[in-house]
Amino acid sequence: MAGVFHAPTARPRLPLVLACLSPTTRKLHVTRPAASAMDEASASAPGAKKTTTVFVAGSTGKTGKRVVAKLLEKGFGVVAGTTDVGRARGSLPQDPNLQLVRADVTEGADKLAEAVRGVDAVVCATGFRRSFDPFAPWKVDNLGTVNLVEACRKAGVTRFVLVSSILVNGAAMGQLLNPAYIVLNLFGLVLVAKLQAEKYIRGSGINYTIVRPGGLTEQPPTGNIVMEPEDTLYEGSISRDQVAEVAVEALLCPEESSYKVVEIVTRADAPSRPLKDMFASIKQK
Repeated sequence: MAGVFHAPTARPRLPLVLACLSPTTRKLHVTRPAASAMDEASASAPGAKKTTTVFVAGSTGKTGKRVVAKLLEKGFGVVAGTTDVGRARGSLPQDPNLQLVRADVTEGADKLAEAVRGVDAVVCATGFRRSFDPFAPWKVDNLGTVNLVEACRKAGVTRFVLVSSILVNGAAMGQLLNPAYIVLNLFGLVLVAKLQAEKYIRGSGINYTIVRPGGLTEQPPTGNIVMEPEDTLYEGSISRDQVAEVAVEALLCPEESSYKVVEIVTRADAPSRPLKDMFASIKQK
């Protein structure tokens, strides 16, 4: 979390979309449009409602940018964490309820705490980029997620949604010879890194939902979502659009989704069911 950000004196307000989360006052230096005097007046009026604000880590990634778009569509305020603010301006929606913050999950919890301070929830959609660094998956998918969880604890953020992957616990599932498990772990043991991050989240005391999608596709949805408990699915694919939908729905139905690990794929013959009902049907181990 490096750099200095110039913040206007106020931020736009939206209707409250999550009554169960406690809004707080943001204290970030961020890139955002200035609010009007009317916004100032309405925000300070008795009984004024505040926006539920979500920080998205990995906001310019293929899944993260879809999470940002879905959150804005649902009426959330969004703080988009990115390692490149200029790139984010070009790839994310131009929306008055979107704020951009430079945030690098590999740079430690203290810097990240300033980025997430004042938000109501965090969605982590980070993923390592292929490089010559053999430790990149571990730095991003394990230590980066741990840093983000610790940042939430420092900043008092109590809701965390992680986008992970099916087969992270493939060894315990008897899937050591599954081609997908082998191939993914060739890249710096990425599934092992994700599993260790999941274990850290579950032991942190934070209110979590871990979403494990199957193979990610860029195409629009072609089937209905199937949701299963952890360590159940070992094959299948799903559109990134649907992954974003599930991640956002986890915030909209906290009673059904909290403290759960869910695995998701799509199937053409699956019935269409409300995501809230799917979350409610999952019994956490």
